[in-house]
Amino acid sequence: MSHLRETLRSIPSFPADLPVFDWERAPEQPADLFDEWLTEAVDAGVPAPHAMTLSTSEPDGRVTARTLVLKDIDEHGWVFASRDDSPKARDLGANPFAALTFFWPQLGRQVRVTGAARKGTRADSEEDFLARPETSRAAAFVGHQSEPLDSPETYRDALEDAVSLVTQDPSRVDRNWSTWAVIADEVEFWQASSDRGHLRLKYRLHGRSWERGLLWP
Repeated sequence: MSHLRETLRSIPSFPADLPVFDWERAPEQPADLFDEWLTEAVDAGVPAPHAMTLSTSEPDGRVTARTLVLKDIDEHGWVFASRDDSPKARDLGANPFAALTFFWPQLGRQVRVTGAARKGTRADSEEDFLARPETSRAAAFVGHQSEPLDSPETYRDALEDAVSLVTQDPSRVDRNWSTWAVIADEVEFWQASSDRGHLRLKYRLHGRSWERGLLWP
């Protein structure tokens, strides 16, 4: 354990050359600032910049988290997708509040989003499903997400059957597939600084307008 502790302490957190965040020029809408930061993450070559950690709470209060991708930010909120029989969908059915966390270490940046999550319309869910690559649609049809699996071969056999199903009927939609949108009420932008004077800008929704202010690091 002492070796692990030493290894962890020796790992640099961020590169020395970090971008400057001029928080006073930040846009009024947090989605606009997120769009700017995401574009900069893409331009910087950050792997999977659309990946985010979705945190939910089980009915008994136990918190769980997993990584998935952001599909869009629209008038409904911050959009992602999931099967209706997945653990995260069951969590949101019992407690509709969720948190999203984006982390771009190459830029020393983090974005945190919190709010209530609502399921999208059937039309939106079907459109999202059909936009997925063929193998992704097939994997969704396999189902059984997070259930015990006896061997990788069992999954491969089921996936092969699902691929055949999708190939024969490309317009087939999994009725268990749904989009969700987190309706943000707070969004925080965190910019690391080499002098430890990290900048934290938090947007809070009041009525229909956003208020913003700095937080202590």
